[in-house]
Amino acid sequence: MLTMIDEGAPYGIAAGPDGALWFTLVHQGRIGRLVPGQDPEIHQLDPADGLPTVITPGPDGAMWFTEYKGGRVCRITADGQVTAYPTSSPYGLVAGPDGAMWFTQMEPGRIGRIGPDGILTAFDVPVEGGMPSFIAAGPDEALWFTLNQGNAIGRISLSGEVSVHPLPTEGAAPVGITCGPDEALWFVEIGAGQVGRIDTSGKITEFPLPDRAARPHAIITGPDDALWFTEWGANRLGRITTDGDIKEYPLPEFGTVETVGEGDGAARKAEPHGLTVGPDGAIWVALEAGALARIAGA
Repeated sequence: MLTMIDEGAPYGIAAGPDGALWFTLVHQGRIGRLVPGQDPEIHQLDPADGLPTVITPGPDGAMWFTEYKGGRVCRITADGQVTAYPTSSPYGLVAGPDGAMWFTQMEPGRIGRIGPDGILTAFDVPVEGGMPSFIAAGPDEALWFTLNQGNAIGRISLSGEVSVHPLPTEGAAPVGITCGPDEALWFVEIGAGQVGRIDTSGKITEFPLPDRAARPHAIITGPDDALWFTEWGANRLGRITTDGDIKEYPLPEFGTVETVGEGDGAARKAEPHGLTVGPDGAIWVALEAGALARIAGA
């Protein structure tokens, strides 16, 4: 089932504590809120050119999101009130076990923290040009993150101690990461077309996808104790069990895009990015082509 979003291009999506789905409209500088079965509410950001990307619930009952280009980590309340914290190139974002918001800073290569008191601190990642991307809370009172250009998975303790675990596959370019149902961290390798697993001791296992050019982007734990991920380059949604069994599901295409010299045009891809478990227990996927997709029976 598709819910069309005429107001922009959905990128990140998360379920809020208010029973709604919250999503970023990356190119339009907007935040959307959708109660399944109702019309979406759209909140315009000011300025609107910040490229809002990842969104996630905070420990304070509000939603938090990053503006990568605008250099802001922001908090938004249910009625649309926004508080911004200036920082440099934030991308991934998650609530930590210490009641703080932890985020990645891609270009300076740091992990940032916003405490409950609003104070910002940052910790250097010892991988030059590593580009920390997504970040997740682990089962070990630490935060785990992907190093997209560092070809590694990082771990940071609550006191700021960083350790780095190189990936076996060259050019893997990990992006999304999440805590799995087996108390390991699961991640996707957009460059290698694989799903990876790392336990808290640092042991890494990689699972090649049937289509190595699928460009997996984001990953979550589903309601069925499997891992679900988006395949941005292949217009699909993937599912992998903790035993490594993989299934893939096609996503809809959106009409046609006119191609120079070709009157019939080419099929427009859905461009799946973020995904989440909705308040209705289904998987919801943000499609940059202009919709939210609900996958029933997950």
